[in-house]
Amino acid sequence: MTAAGDGGGRALIRRNSLREQIAEALRDEMMAGRLPAGRNFTVKEIADIYGVSATPAREAMVDLAAQGLLVSEPHRGFTVPEFTWDDFLEIFEARTLLTDNALRHLTGRTHRYDWSRLPSLRRRADAATRAARAGQLDVLVGCDLRFWHEVAALLCNERIADYLGWLRVQSWMFAAPHLRAAGGDLSGVCWDRHGELVDRIEARDRRGAHRVVNDYNLFTVELLARRLGHPLEGIAVLRLLREPIGPPAPAVTVARPPAIVPQPVAGAVGLGRVPMPRFVPPGRFARPFRPGSGEPAAGR
Repeated sequence: MTAAGDGGGRALIRRNSLREQIAEALRDEMMAGRLPAGRNFTVKEIADIYGVSATPAREAMVDLAAQGLLVSEPHRGFTVPEFTWDDFLEIFEARTLLTDNALRHLTGRTHRYDWSRLPSLRRRADAATRAARAGQLDVLVGCDLRFWHEVAALLCNERIADYLGWLRVQSWMFAAPHLRAAGGDLSGVCWDRHGELVDRIEARDRRGAHRVVNDYNLFTVELLARRLGHPLEGIAVLRLLREPIGPPAPAVTVARPPAIVPQPVAGAVGLGRVPMPRFVPPGRFARPFRPGSGEPAAGR
């Protein structure tokens, strides 16, 4: 990525989006594992790499630190955080509960899918599938992130799309370095059923789409547990993924709220138990973090 208008055939950067493009480029590098945990760099280093001034480079890095995707270290610049297996399980649980709840209650919403997004979703599915089957991890991380964001946005809830995207970035930051470290050909190793999910969505098959997403989440956690030698026992959310998906419950109309609210059963899972984020992503959750408005959040 270089400065705009050099005429050399290099990537064009619009002056009003330098901050966002640098942040996205750094995020993709971390997701792909090319900027591993513990890697430290300064604002000047990033500015030199992308051929920009220090201001947009600093703003981009502060934005990422505010999201918990970088750690700001006084007088040392910024460091890529390390996500542990326990961190990943928290991320995985939040991701699973949120998608499960959205799909289970889809038929009860006043508005359904945003069908105008279907052609874009299909293109993104094809790109992600090709990258997964070819073992192109560098390409897959970006394609996969955009595909799942489009899936969530198709459900007509942009806040869910933003939150899930933030969780998925952290998932890849944890997973990609371990996939690379194992060595060997990654062709066919990662999940490649993106097109099947689009088929189910296009067919208005809510239960089928729900099942494919559950299978995807199971595939992800089982793959990483197997590669890292971690047991799956004790991960309560797996029960939710493995249970049969029955027909949607009929809508019930009540004249007034019940006087007594039942307490949740011990060990039950549901949207109310989604772990709250340690870092609030920008976008629809809050205004982007700006220098001088406070200290960036520290990573784990």
